Amino acid sequence: MSDTPALSVLDAVAGRRSVRAFLPTPVERETVLRILDLAARAPSGSNIQPWKVHAIAGEARAALSAELLAAHEAGEPEVPEYPYYPENWREPYLGRRRAVGWALYGSVGIAKGDRERMARQHGRNWLFFGAPVGLFFAIDRDMGKGAWLDLGMFMQNVMIVARGFGLETCPQAAFCYRHAITARHLGLPDTEIIASGMALGHADWSAPENAFPTEREPAEAFTRFTGF
Repeated sequence: MSDTPALSVLDAVAGRRSVRAFLPTPVERETVLRILDLAARAPSGSNIQPWKVHAIAGEARAALSAELLAAHEAGEPEVPEYPYYPENWREPYLGRRRAVGWALYGSVGIAKGDRERMARQHGRNWLFFGAPVGLFFAIDRDMGKGAWLDLGMFMQNVMIVARGFGLETCPQAAFCYRHAITARHLGLPDTEIIASGMALGHADWSAPENAFPTEREPAEAFTRFTGF
């Protein structure tokens, strides 16, 4: 595979989306390493580079997915390892969350109130939406909030750089809700916490769930300019 990115930086950012259906085409270990090496140019406070990555594929990925999906189908409760979302939802965040949720369900023909099909769709998280590679981003539990910002910037680099190799991603906070199972399969020490999972692979662009739009607020709506 060529080291020359297939997209400009602007195109890679503008076209990024959370892909929820992948082809089974394998991704080579060397490609994953190249993506992570480039992504590690992300900034971090005092260059501490707090990110840790656990990459999983093949039989190991299949075994993890099988246990996670079984827990989901058995109705075992999801327990968040940390509070990703606010305790009390309010606007405009609640409206945005609902809009993207209904857009996703609508794209695959799931009607409002069809909880059984919603649960099945949610269960696809545990299969990495069919992607051959799963990435888990971990951080030491004693790190401060700033280090979590560093980790987020590193993850964003991974998602953008992957597009340069013709690959797509889906960041998955869902794995934080079944941390114990995932940590056991990864051999994660108690000193580390999984901040997020991520599916990595070749997108199946024929899948309807990869076609619905996710709108973004224009910069004028969330930016306050002073001195311009």
